Amino acid sequence: MTIVIKTPDEIEKMRIACRLAAEVLEMIEPHIQLGITTNEINDICHDFIVNTQQAIPAPLHYRGFPKSICTSINHQICHGIPGGKRLKKGDIINIDITVIKGGFHGDTSKMFFIGEPSVLARRLVNITQEALFLGIKQVKPGARLNDIGSAIQQFAEANNYSIVREYCGHGIGREFHEAPQIVHYATPDRGVTLQPGMCFTIEPMVNAGKRSVKVLPDGWTVVTKDRSLSAQWEHTLLVTDNGCDILTLRKEERKLA
Repeated sequence: MTIVIKTPDEIEKMRIACRLAAEVLEMIEPHIQLGITTNEINDICHDFIVNTQQAIPAPLHYRGFPKSICTSINHQICHGIPGGKRLKKGDIINIDITVIKGGFHGDTSKMFFIGEPSVLARRLVNITQEALFLGIKQVKPGARLNDIGSAIQQFAEANNYSIVREYCGHGIGREFHEAPQIVHYATPDRGVTLQPGMCFTIEPMVNAGKRSVKVLPDGWTVVTKDRSLSAQWEHTLLVTDNGCDILTLRKEERKLA
């Protein structure tokens, strides 16, 4: 699969789609409260994307996925299907949003706490976010994909966590998933050299226990085999002439970028 270098017009469309995806996470935050169901979260996000943003929720019907967002709780790593489960005190949840606007995709996710998290949960979530931003700092023209994965893996493992290897970041644009794949660990092949106009996601999945995963019978929800907690954060990036732009950056994160 060929890597698509975005034109200036396509970049502007990516900026719009990505801004909308970030706005969904900002909109939903007040609703993430004790007792709400993940299906209620899904419905609020769906209504906002379709009726307020006049956009399309990309996950809905994608390869048969039945909902408009992904909600992954506690030991669920990714691709959790919203349903009737009510959030309880101490839960951690990843909400993953992908919006299509003007034919282009914006993709981002964020971790939320329900009430006061355990010390372990808070540390895992914070370390995973730090790992994401360490990976982002490697993104610039002339860097290699392996620079991203190496930075993320070294930091996570130095904090006694493990990196999920079965799932990765990806190029993005007109298609939900484009080349290249962005793995979050070091590889012998240093990978593609980054150049301006490339758009891709970085979305490390970090486990408190071992890195082994399994897929539930629903065919989508990925969980830790040892039922340890898992966390994930995701941003869509644009490689610029002198670094990168975080296209899905939320207002609360500007001090981190």
